[in-house]
Amino acid sequence: MSTGILGIHHITAIAGNAKRNFEFYTKVLGLRLVKKTVNFDDPGTYHFYFGNEKGEPGTILTFFPWKGVPKGRVGAGQVTSTSYSITQDSVPFWLERLDNYDVLHNNKSGNLDEEVIVFLDPDGLKLEIVAHSGNDPRVGWATDEIPSEYALKGFYNATLTLEGYEVTANLLTDIFGYELVGESGNRFRFMNKNIDTANILDLVCLPSGQRGRVAGGSVHHIAFRVADEGEQLIMREKLVERGFNTTPQLDRNYFKSVYFREPGGVLFEIATDPPGFIVDETQENLGSQLKLPGWLEPRRDDIEAVLPELN
Repeated sequence: MSTGILGIHHITAIAGNAKRNFEFYTKVLGLRLVKKTVNFDDPGTYHFYFGNEKGEPGTILTFFPWKGVPKGRVGAGQVTSTSYSITQDSVPFWLERLDNYDVLHNNKSGNLDEEVIVFLDPDGLKLEIVAHSGNDPRVGWATDEIPSEYALKGFYNATLTLEGYEVTANLLTDIFGYELVGESGNRFRFMNKNIDTANILDLVCLPSGQRGRVAGGSVHHIAFRVADEGEQLIMREKLVERGFNTTPQLDRNYFKSVYFREPGGVLFEIATDPPGFIVDETQENLGSQLKLPGWLEPRRDDIEAVLPELN
């Protein structure tokens, strides 16, 4: 029996200064650098993968840091917010930590089931930390400053802003297996019940909002999980049958990928869980070396010479 979509696999965004991006996500937010590689289409640029202790799907925020990239514009046709899950007693810790690092943020807000802290990364990417009543068994990456009980566990949800939400909603419910579980004003919440974590998407409908522009400080694409290549091909066939212009299966070394643009304009990816990030590093050594795909390995010296220093 097909398992279908299993929530969010990863989210990929665009940054400017590589060292600033690296330090914010590893030091301030305490995420683990689970893979340090390059943009396969532009190998003079890093591709960072930040995640939890095990580098599990559903925890991975990746970045292409391009020096001098123009600033993007938040608007319709984009993933406009990425949210992380924390325990309910972690809110005071994170409010104090963001203050200590002069990170622009709001005071906590929400309802009885969720407390939300909204903040921006150095490039202006909108992030949220969500304390909620649900059980999240994932283990965050503990650092010298962030104990494991307060660490970010992985994604809680993502928000897509769209000019009209109905056609995207139909894609989520008819093909991806999501269910509408709530709405408030122009916000509609969908949940994927095939999995218990990283399984929520919010669609915000802004018919008169300006279109977003993908560049610095914005999300490039959002990827959804499937268990293996077979499941991915089943999903691809469903999309093709519905008329979506879908790429062939592409090898990204750590997962296989299929891309298409959903009706509201957001670039969607379907990514396989295997082979995962330990295919070329041990669990203990994740992110410790620059990893290149085989066809770029002969160019290692030239690539390393142009990549910016991080330490």
